[in-house]
Amino acid sequence: MTSTTEPALGSYQRAAIIGGGVIGISWAGLFLARGIEVVINDPRSDIEDLVLAGLEEITPALAELGLPTENLAAGLTFEADLATAVSGVDIVQENGPERLELKQQIWQTIEQNAPAHALLATSTSSIPATSIAQAMSQPERLIVGHPFNPPHLVPLVEIVPGEKTSEATVRQAKAFYAALGKKPQVLRKEIPGFVANRLQSAIFRECVYLVAQGVVTEQELDDIVTSSIGLRWAVGGPFRTFHLGGGPAGLPHFIEHLGRAMEANMWPALGNPTFDDTTVATLVNQANEAFGGGTVEELAAERDRAQIALMRALGETPDSAASNA
Repeated sequence: MTSTTEPALGSYQRAAIIGGGVIGISWAGLFLARGIEVVINDPRSDIEDLVLAGLEEITPALAELGLPTENLAAGLTFEADLATAVSGVDIVQENGPERLELKQQIWQTIEQNAPAHALLATSTSSIPATSIAQAMSQPERLIVGHPFNPPHLVPLVEIVPGEKTSEATVRQAKAFYAALGKKPQVLRKEIPGFVANRLQSAIFRECVYLVAQGVVTEQELDDIVTSSIGLRWAVGGPFRTFHLGGGPAGLPHFIEHLGRAMEANMWPALGNPTFDDTTVATLVNQANEAFGGGTVEELAAERDRAQIALMRALGETPDSAASNA
């Protein structure tokens, strides 16, 4: 529930999505399903066809979440000029390439042309708001609103203020994403890659190492994860899991009796692989063998159905929340 002192979702009538790639399409679909008009800015000549096709692909997932999807694209427009696109909007969600200089240029234009009340958020997955805002005259307005892919489905949004981001902007961002149905987490300090991507990267590094060393295949590793830590972490997360693993004495007992052995015996043995030609060939060949039976679109749809079922079981979908109210 949002505070009465913060703008409710109804205060956001129009959004500018900068960049119409996978993340931009996903944001656009969620905004549209929540009743927000969307204007997409992207220089590609075929952007309209790409976005409309993408929206069609994610519509079943939005409907399964209980969101209205009839005439989803009715509130969608396209504008190639960035300055025009952001004029008159209530939120800007930028999803451009991960290049600092380009983002700085984009945000200079946005700042000069977006209304003073607009929430200014970047979906960057690695660049700190402090670095992007160096080119802005009002750096206090910019904040990172980093989603976990796909944004229309996965609840997490990492809100990461820069050194000069105002507390008012942080509160506004948290209220907006919560009203959108997301689960925002405000990070206490900036760090490259933020939190979710750093965890994902650390785990994936060991996954690549284990497959490259011939310990398991990709399919076997995926089965191991989804049958063990994937299930555990969906319910409790790493720290709660190990707290429970410590028995009645909790996390202190786990650290003393198992954690120190983990530090001494397992951490030094973790792999440090590289994407050399041999490793890449191994990964690609096994991916083709494991996942080549279906198109990416079919696999994504299968993933979305399973993800929604899990979220519903955990009470993290709009319809689950309503039934538990």
